[in-house]
Amino acid sequence: MPSPLPVRNGVNATRVRLPDDGPWATALDYLLDRWGHVDPDGIRARFDAGEVSAADGTRLTAATPLTAHTFLWYYRDLPTETPIPFDVDVLHEDDHLLVADKPHFLPTTPGGGFVSESALVRLRVRTGIDDLTPVHRLDRMTAGVVLFAKDPATRGRYQVMFERRQVHKEYEALAGVRPDLALPVTVRSRIEKSRSYLLAREVPGPPNAETVVELDRVLEGEVLECSDPPIGRYRLYPHTGKTHQLRVHMASLGLGIRGDRYYPVLQDEAPDDHGRPLCLLARSIGFTDPITGRDVTYTSRRTLGP
Repeated sequence: MPSPLPVRNGVNATRVRLPDDGPWATALDYLLDRWGHVDPDGIRARFDAGEVSAADGTRLTAATPLTAHTFLWYYRDLPTETPIPFDVDVLHEDDHLLVADKPHFLPTTPGGGFVSESALVRLRVRTGIDDLTPVHRLDRMTAGVVLFAKDPATRGRYQVMFERRQVHKEYEALAGVRPDLALPVTVRSRIEKSRSYLLAREVPGPPNAETVVELDRVLEGEVLECSDPPIGRYRLYPHTGKTHQLRVHMASLGLGIRGDRYYPVLQDEAPDDHGRPLCLLARSIGFTDPITGRDVTYTSRRTLGP
């Protein structure tokens, strides 16, 4: 459903579905009841300034009845954010696609306390392309290649590649070495993650996640930011895209990725340590471009250690 309000400072307006009935006479009454404990004066000010809109572009007022519209849009106040001191780079850009090289610690899209400090908002502000939309996502703590669609008319043709698993993805990770583990190995399991639980978990049932794990080389004697030696550089090839899949599968092999504060053991919450990133990198993405028909591969310029 398109927003009647334009993108502002790289951020979309927030959409709210109004209830069909209830004890609230107006849309304003409902919002004050639901979120008034946060910023009642700010909510009223948005209505007074004409910054709350219905789907057809009608501007809501303090007197607009609750049932006059099903949805409304408004601009939320942005949180105060500490700048993440790493740039998101552009690897490729054409009329339809922008390929970014995301740093560690920067989320792909706004969420939680990160709005302006997200790859999407930074790129929208930098390029002036309000329609820019991620085709897929990387975890905030994972660096590497991310695709963004520029044109809403062709966005779906890129998204369907991921749905049909027509994209070849290669990741790189640093982790400990197990001499007793025969590699390469294909890990298959069932991974589930609920919204009420922070971690993804392997559970009994038919597999829905598959990863090929290869040991590229052992980095004995090399000093890395991510870890003390000896460790190994691994190549990971996910055939599915479950949340935290690579981190879960590596931990299940006894190869917890260096810098991972979730797997195999959830550590206490702490501020980001920019000197100790999660040693996981989306190294490359390859596919047949649905617009040009050409086979393309985009590779990150970032590195994990030496």
